[in-house]
Amino acid sequence: MNSTDFFWGIADLFQMAFLFFDAVGNYFNYSLILLGFFGFYYWMNTQRKLSAKSNVPSEVSDPSFKEWYKEEGRRLK
Repeated sequence: MNSTDFFWGIADLFQMAFLFFDAVGNYFNYSLILLGFFGFYYWMNTQRKLSAKSNVPSEVSDPSFKEWYKEEGRRLK
């Protein structure tokens, strides 16, 4: 076995490995995009729930923004 046979064997191995991607096509890409959208929705929904529970004002124009860290400025539930 010479080096040419060795390199041709590696090339054949790579060609067989990449045939998997030809069979899958764009379905893998589409599934990753959908997973990203569902993950973003879940993240934003969780963030909305946590923001509703927090006692820190989310807007700078909120009058209690300057005193949110003081005990009387807290909105405890």
